Amino acid sequence: MVNRHSAQKIRKVHRYLGIFLGIQFLMWTISGMYFSWTDIDEIHGDHFKKEKVNQTGFSNLLGTQSLQLQDPIESLELLEIAGKPYYWINKSKLYDAKTGELKTKVTQQEALQVAERYMLPELQVAGIQIVNTVGDQHEYRGRLLPAYEITYDTPQNLKAYVAVKNGAFQTVRHRNWRWFDFLWMTHTMDYQTRDDFNTTLLRAFSLLGLITVLSGFLLWFVSSPTVRRLKKTKKVI
Repeated sequence: MVNRHSAQKIRKVHRYLGIFLGIQFLMWTISGMYFSWTDIDEIHGDHFKKEKVNQTGFSNLLGTQSLQLQDPIESLELLEIAGKPYYWINKSKLYDAKTGELKTKVTQQEALQVAERYMLPELQVAGIQIVNTVGDQHEYRGRLLPAYEITYDTPQNLKAYVAVKNGAFQTVRHRNWRWFDFLWMTHTMDYQTRDDFNTTLLRAFSLLGLITVLSGFLLWFVSSPTVRRLKKTKKVI
């Protein structure tokens, strides 16, 4: 049987661990509830986009041998920009698929037309600007730069992103996604990039959380009148 002094030590460890970890436990609970109560498709912004994007069919396209390429082709994608076909080659060069002309960048007007293919027609554009660099915690992190940031006149502060180099529609961001992103950061405890689920801080707090729970079970065991009665009964027998 654990003596009174040992029980007091267990109780003190449990109490201080609870105080130290309490805020993080609360954030884990709040973020977990938010994740389980939200529709991930809405978080992705699918309800702002058309269910089906019409893809134009093209004919009489140039063969790659007609392009003035300096490097061998490792990847090739056919993209539609403002109703015209383009080859996106090696994820770095954009060529007109009918004339073979190298296209260095997509214009604002072309970017708006690309976004129009994906976004709901009732959405009104409030502004457009180029984003050249973003931080590790920016909502557009990890995607092709530079990009056009297209803002829509909505209460959700809705934004769509179109890459400048190839005119590809990248993603949409809105208020609920930003809440999700913030809570995901508190859940994973990655306060630098928000995307690392294996941070040292998370591992440490998880281990301390386990110790807190186990100390609580141990504290109940050593202080439970029922357990003490059962042990006394065994001794008598």
